[in-house]
Amino acid sequence: MFSYRHAFHAGNHADVLKHMTLLAVLRHMTQKQTALTVFDTHAGAGLYRLDGDYARTSGEAAEGFLRLLAAPPPLRPTKVNQHSAADAATSAPTALLLQDYLELVASFNSKNSQRVYPGSPFIIQRLLRERDRLKLFELHPTDTKTLGANIAQLAAGRQVAVLQEDGFEGLRKFLPPPARRALVLCDPSYEIKSDYARVPAMLADALQRFVTGTYIAWYPLIPRPEAHDVPRKLKTLAVKAQRPWLNASLTVKNSKLTTDAMGEVQRPGLPASGLFIINPPHTLKAALQAALPQLVQQLAQDEHAAWAVESGG
Repeated sequence: MFSYRHAFHAGNHADVLKHMTLLAVLRHMTQKQTALTVFDTHAGAGLYRLDGDYARTSGEAAEGFLRLLAAPPPLRPTKVNQHSAADAATSAPTALLLQDYLELVASFNSKNSQRVYPGSPFIIQRLLRERDRLKLFELHPTDTKTLGANIAQLAAGRQVAVLQEDGFEGLRKFLPPPARRALVLCDPSYEIKSDYARVPAMLADALQRFVTGTYIAWYPLIPRPEAHDVPRKLKTLAVKAQRPWLNASLTVKNSKLTTDAMGEVQRPGLPASGLFIINPPHTLKAALQAALPQLVQQLAQDEHAAWAVESGG
């Protein structure tokens, strides 16, 4: 139950998609003067060292955030309707969403070093105003302790609360929030198979308690039916609640198993992931449509790399 450590995966392509989108949503929501409460149901340790043992063991940041830093200027897709890595044309400026993300991560580091990668708790806290609140759920005992120590360095006082609880269950007692404005980020590891069912169940309950909240659910796109059921179930929830929704995905490589020269089956790791957002900002779709083609061009590991954005409501 406590085997998953996000430190192995910090800064990978899924983090790039998730944190870039999270940042865009927060930028929009903090434009309104009313206080905002943000909930992170699976907060992790909060800060990660890309030169640490965990990150170096997996090497996933090298194919995600660190690859973006080393990439040449992005290219503009030749056709808006073509979402594959084969699209390429003239040079174009970095998309605003992607540039904002890169600059935010850089702000946690010195000019000549990119060793620290901020998890969602630190990205969220960086954008909060004095009247806003952040509640962080984390069940892993070691990560909870590390998260608490990392948050303590911010001297944020009562603005940030670290709760060693199951975020799936802990969220319900806080909805609806006092100011009637909330953002919920739900990004479990899905290493426990039941997570695939618990994400839609939690959001169904949350929508009953607070239908106007903004909900972001991350999910892996891997060759198992439960993974593909998550966005379908969330779309059904949003449609039933008559709320707008957006679904975005980033694929960096083929998801099929391969066999090496010795006949050993090689698993591809995480080939793709997605974000399903209920009550998204009205500006988000266009921003993602500008940024995701550039992510595909810079993070593609083979010709199967692709992106997609769909919305409704």
